[in-house]
Amino acid sequence: MASTVTSESPRTSGSSRPGYGQLLRTRGAWTFLLPGFAARQPFAMLTLSLVLLVQHTTGSYGAAGAVAAVTGVSMALFAPLTGRLADRHGQRAVLVPGVLVHTLAGLSLTALALTDAPLWTLFAAAVPTGASVPQTGPMVRARWGVKLQGSPLMTTAAAFESVTDELTFVLGPLLATALCTTVDPAAGLLTEAALTLIGGLLFAAQKSTQPAVRLEGHARVKHASAVSVPGVRVLIVAFLGIGSVFGGLQVALAAFTESIGEPGLNGVLYGTFAAGNMLSGIVCGAIAWKTAPRRRLVIGYTALALTASGLWAADSVVALAGVGLLVGMCVAPALITGYTLVDGMVPAGARTEAFTWLTGAVALGQAAAVTVAGQLEDRLWDGAGFLVPMGGTLLALATLVALRSRLVPRQAGRTVARGVGHRVPLAVD
Repeated sequence: MASTVTSESPRTSGSSRPGYGQLLRTRGAWTFLLPGFAARQPFAMLTLSLVLLVQHTTGSYGAAGAVAAVTGVSMALFAPLTGRLADRHGQRAVLVPGVLVHTLAGLSLTALALTDAPLWTLFAAAVPTGASVPQTGPMVRARWGVKLQGSPLMTTAAAFESVTDELTFVLGPLLATALCTTVDPAAGLLTEAALTLIGGLLFAAQKSTQPAVRLEGHARVKHASAVSVPGVRVLIVAFLGIGSVFGGLQVALAAFTESIGEPGLNGVLYGTFAAGNMLSGIVCGAIAWKTAPRRRLVIGYTALALTASGLWAADSVVALAGVGLLVGMCVAPALITGYTLVDGMVPAGARTEAFTWLTGAVALGQAAAVTVAGQLEDRLWDGAGFLVPMGGTLLALATLVALRSRLVPRQAGRTVARGVGHRVPLAVD
């Protein structure tokens, strides 16, 4: 580990302010960045493709939201296990079978929906579809952690990953909407399955940059879970609230654009939200922050809750685009700061698992939001689904403010817990 950090230090630390150019010059970064981008693109298409397909075949946003929610809950439950297995056995060993299972499950779900199978069969197929979603984003973040350990570029890397995520969420909904509305309602999910297979296998092939699996004499010692860290549990709640924004918007925007007879605008409006997220992420990564991350998170999350609370009042395409842009601009700072905090709170051997807990929390929040927003759209008025992001972020903000004292990094000296009652010193630079 010491040699890895030392060899990267000339490129990742220095007197100059950390920036994207310096980050992207990190040796070996491009070998996992490009396939990693391809592998995570399908995830941005999955929920919306499911909603549009099931709503088309059943005529109900409630049913569509419920099927998508089962997928999200399944992913949230299995993502931490996937991350833990990747930490212990290597990313490739987990990713390859996961990609294959996800592709087959997605194709089965598509076939069931198109043949008007009973709703319970869609729920059954949604479970393996969600459980096998490749955790590419957390795996890329874990690779950055290996490359940049002890470097001030870690915050820049967190921002860069947020921008990359949001770029996929700009392209993904647009692609899913275009395929489902102009080609075939099933085209979005079929494309998602194909891209998952191709991108996932390409990323798995990059063995040289995956975090090493530690097989020392300590391997038999029981590893403590990342979720045992109190601060990680607080961040999970905060990311649940962020997930409620993603899920609530996806359903509410789809229902709103259909109600005005312009379903094609759904991808444009959601893309505007994601573009705001992406742009603010770029700015966050370019700033040399002097404010402590915990304080930044509370301030940024307050802004997110306030802007999300204004969504329900927007009654036109222009108003929704404007408010959605503001909401998106508030999401990225919260995500970036959360990932920066968790990286400092957990040991390196649990890093992928920690990131998958946060990714899973977003998925779980999105799943709950999709379900509730779908029911509100079916039972109340057009646009009632916009109440979900407001409620989710306000509840998460209250929790974050009350428990913010738990967001503290692990003790500074590079001693990393490898198991219960056992510590292994790791030399760093």
